[in-house]
Amino acid sequence: MIADLMAYPEYRETEQSWLGAVPSHWEVLPNRAIFSEIKERNHSDEQMLSVTINRGVIRQKALLENSSKKDSSNKDKSAYKLVCPGDIAYNKMRAWQCAIGASDLRGIISPAYVVMRLRNDDHNHQYFHHLYRTPQFGKEAERWSYGITSDMWSLRPEHFKIINTPLPPPDEQAAIVRFLNHTNQRIERTIRAKRKVIALLNEQKQVIIHRAVTRGLDSNVRLKPSGIPWLGGVPERWEIRRNSYIFKERNERGQTGLPVLIVSLRTGVTVGSETNEAGRERRLIADHTSYKLACQGDIAYNMMRMWQGAVGVVPALGLVSPAYVVAQPLEGVSSSYYELLFRTDACKGEINRNSRGIVSDRNRLYWDDFKRLFLPVPPLAEQICIVENLSIQFTEADQVISRTEREIDLLREYRTRLIADVVTGKLDVREAAARLPDDTDGTDFVNTDDLDDSCFIEGEDDGVTSTE
Repeated sequence: MIADLMAYPEYRETEQSWLGAVPSHWEVLPNRAIFSEIKERNHSDEQMLSVTINRGVIRQKALLENSSKKDSSNKDKSAYKLVCPGDIAYNKMRAWQCAIGASDLRGIISPAYVVMRLRNDDHNHQYFHHLYRTPQFGKEAERWSYGITSDMWSLRPEHFKIINTPLPPPDEQAAIVRFLNHTNQRIERTIRAKRKVIALLNEQKQVIIHRAVTRGLDSNVRLKPSGIPWLGGVPERWEIRRNSYIFKERNERGQTGLPVLIVSLRTGVTVGSETNEAGRERRLIADHTSYKLACQGDIAYNMMRMWQGAVGVVPALGLVSPAYVVAQPLEGVSSSYYELLFRTDACKGEINRNSRGIVSDRNRLYWDDFKRLFLPVPPLAEQICIVENLSIQFTEADQVISRTEREIDLLREYRTRLIADVVTGKLDVREAAARLPDDTDGTDFVNTDDLDDSCFIEGEDDGVTSTE
C-alpha cells in the first residue's frame, strides 16, 4: 500500500521554505486565520495535562505513573488554562522541539503554555497534530522563537499566528489522519515486538553480569561477608575499598579544540553528535572553558543520572559537561570492570541511596558522595578476565541487540519522513486511505517511545519536576 503512493498531479510553489511546493488545490494560510487563542481559566477541578515532546498532550497522571517524576504543580490552579478535545496546546519554550499536540482530552495545563482552538469545526485537529510534530515545523517554530539561549527560547502566541500552515480540504485532512493512524499503528506494533526482544536479552545479560562482577567466574569459589548489604558475600581473595582508594577525581578545565563527549544511558561515553538518541538536535554550549578534561580510560558519569546508569569509560581524550564527574582509575583498576558494576541494578540502587536532592529526579551523585561508596576490588587480572569473558559471552546477544536497535531507528526515521511527506502534500494518500479496512482504528496513534535518553523531559512549569 505504502509502496504505491504517488505525488499529487499538480503543485504550486509557496513562499514558505519549510513547506516548499504544495498540491495546487490546498490553501496556505497564516495560523491567525485557522486558530484563535484560548485563555479560559478557573477550572481547578479538571485533570492536569502535560505537553510532551514524544507523545504530545497526555494526562499528567500517565507521565507520573511508574516514574520517579513528582507533581510540582501549584496548589492553587485557578490560573491554569483549560484545554478541550480538539484544541492545540504547546509549550512555548519547547515548541521548537515539537512539544506540541492536539488534545483528545479535557483538562488544564500550565498557565505558561499556549492553547489554540480551530475556528472551523470542519477541520480535523489530528491533521494539525501530525503536521506540527514534524521536524520541518520544529525548524519553523525555532525560527519564530525568541530568547537569549535555546533553553529560554519562546514561541509567543503572536508569532505562532504568523506562521503559515498548509490547509487541505476537510475530507482530505480526514483521509490523511486515517492513513497515518493506520500506518503508525502497524509500525508501532513492529517496534514493540522488537523492543521486547531487546528487553529479554538485556534481562538475561543483567543476571549474568551481576553474578560475574560480584562473585567472579568460579561458581565454586568460597565467599566471605562483604559488609555491604547490596553486595552480600564476595570471593575471599577480593578486597572491599572506598572509591577514594579506587579512583581520584580529574577536575581540569578550560582546554579548547577537543571533542565534546556525551554520557548516555544506552551507549556510555561517546563523542557528541548533532542529535541526541531521540533524533532531536543537541545544543552544546559554544564556550568550552568550563568543560572538564576526560582522558582515555577514565570513568565519566552524569551526576543527575548516575543512578540510572549514565556512566561509561572514556574512549578518547575529550571534554565533558561541567555537570559530569570524571574519575581517574588508580593503579590496579580496570575501568571496564567498574563500568559493568556501576550499570548493575543493585549498584544503581546504592548510588541512588547516596545521591542528594529534593526528589529522585533531582538527585545528584557528587564526587564527595561517590568517593565514599564501598565497592569490591578483585585482583586486576581477575577484573580483566571478567570483562573479557563477558565480552565473549555477549558477542552474539550484542549483535542481535545492535541490529534490532538499528532496525527500530530505521523504522522511526521512516515514520518521521512518511508523516512529513503526507501532511505537507508530497504524497497523495486519498486512494490508499479509501482502501483501508472498515475496522481500522480511528483513534490517534500514541508514540510510546522511551524518554530515557531524550534531551528533554517535562519541565517544572508544567507541574512536573524532573531532569534534562
